[in-house]
Amino acid sequence: MFMLIASQLAVMFIIMIIGFVSYKTKLLNQAANKAFSTFLLVVVNPALIVYVYQTDFEMEMAILLLYAFGAAVASHVIGILVSTFLVFKKNNPEYDIERMSVVYSNCAFMGIPLINAAIGPEGVFFLTAYITVFNLLLWTHGVGLLKGGFSIKYLKEGLFSPVFIFTIIAILLYLTRIRLPELVVDSLGMVAITITPLAMMVAGMSLAQADLKNIFTKFSVYKVGFLRLILVPFLTLGLLVLLDLELHVTYTILIAAACPTATAGVLMALRYEKNHIHASELFASGTVLGVITIPFVVFIADLIF
Repeated sequence: MFMLIASQLAVMFIIMIIGFVSYKTKLLNQAANKAFSTFLLVVVNPALIVYVYQTDFEMEMAILLLYAFGAAVASHVIGILVSTFLVFKKNNPEYDIERMSVVYSNCAFMGIPLINAAIGPEGVFFLTAYITVFNLLLWTHGVGLLKGGFSIKYLKEGLFSPVFIFTIIAILLYLTRIRLPELVVDSLGMVAITITPLAMMVAGMSLAQADLKNIFTKFSVYKVGFLRLILVPFLTLGLLVLLDLELHVTYTILIAAACPTATAGVLMALRYEKNHIHASELFASGTVLGVITIPFVVFIADLIF
């Protein structure tokens, strides 16, 4: 698994550099970045999720999906506990952004193409559990962090997000054994394969807007990076060892937990008028460091499993 992840990350990193250079040379601009991001969220991610669920119903797979949901909840709880006890509120006006950056990984934009390449559609099938839990907690716990409290209004926004809606639709189609016409499924598959280049182009364009020299001189960047990229994944790995789940479920949850800070952190900071510059710094630094840390986490997992 280590070699698969490392080689796929190398490909993704090269595409990210192409996005970086394209933005710096003004071939692409912020409007393109926003358009690519929106297209990924609204079209590509839902298309891939529906596509991977268009398979024959198997009770064993359905049970494994339930295990994946349980492991995803546990992994997020680990992140919440780590952020609560190790990202301090005192003398830290950005504690809410930093806690969110520790808890929520880039499990969709980075996780889907990475797991799809390393494990295949079966991995994406299990990853939908992690993404569903991510969305529910992001719009409850995450928004609560930024707004100082929970509101049903924010939960409704999460429940009506495209990824969440199409995940529910895809699961219902799977459980009821309804198959879409082959032409539709093939079309969804062709749209879905664009996820890796588009996601990495977005990451590259986002990196191009950050002051990398300034980022890597901040202690908070390294602290949040360590918690998000090392501590949370290894605590999740310890949990997965105890749970002794099917190997594809185990690696899917682990890789999702090992992904860098979520793009959603930047979007939420902008939405709720928090320090989006600091959120962008944490996202950018995590994306760069994740190219090294994800293979390392998987390498240790390979030694264990």
